[in-house]
Amino acid sequence: METVTFQIWRGGPARRGGLAGGGKLVDYSIPVSEGMVVLDAVHKIQAEQANDLAVRWNCKAGKCGSCSAEINGIPRLMCMTRLKDLPLDKPVIIQPMKAFPLIRDLVTDVSWNFRVKKTIKPFRPRAADAADGTWRIAQSDIDRVQEFRKCIECFLCQDVCHVLREHHLQDEFAGPRLLVYTAALEMHPLDVEDRLQDLKRAQGIGLCNITKCCTTVCPEEIRITDNAIIPMKERVADRYYDPLKRLFRALRGRKKN
Repeated sequence: METVTFQIWRGGPARRGGLAGGGKLVDYSIPVSEGMVVLDAVHKIQAEQANDLAVRWNCKAGKCGSCSAEINGIPRLMCMTRLKDLPLDKPVIIQPMKAFPLIRDLVTDVSWNFRVKKTIKPFRPRAADAADGTWRIAQSDIDRVQEFRKCIECFLCQDVCHVLREHHLQDEFAGPRLLVYTAALEMHPLDVEDRLQDLKRAQGIGLCNITKCCTTVCPEEIRITDNAIIPMKERVADRYYDPLKRLFRALRGRKKN
């Protein structure tokens, strides 16, 4: 068996007031075997060397989104990152997601995402168009939003987004995960709710500069930028920045007055 060194972040958040606190990377060396993923290594370290290591996980199948972390500086799911795909001749660095407040060790507080999600206007269907009280929907319209349903809310896209990670604009920008959620509602063939003003103001979609880093880290391979964020940007631009439409609305407003 090959012995590999893992550097795992240990400790809690830095204390307020400039007092000593925070944490540090701690070295752990363990033998690894074929087929192991990073989460296997973390569990082995937790069982044999660091019983108090805090780590969040659940399904170990890449479907719950719980074990998100930064592995060698890249936001990834620990359960889906195989050791054979990493350079094992040097320490494997495992750190918590940096875009969210640290609780302890590898566990971060992602509750902000759920609070913002509650502020997004919910699904509001149009009236039924069939005598039996149901709807008729084209399959192409269903296929368009089905991709967004694959999201497991691992929040890796939120973690890698520079608006949240580097500029800390959580009060002004909802982030790619919640823009995908909004897109799933806006593009639903039955939905009649209007969320464009919220996209422009509360969710701050204009702050996204479409670097596609969120798409790169998505474990479900959702085309976040191309299929969700850009179409929403276009809708907002059409309403608020198209000069002809602005003129038309101005003239219509005068006529009503």
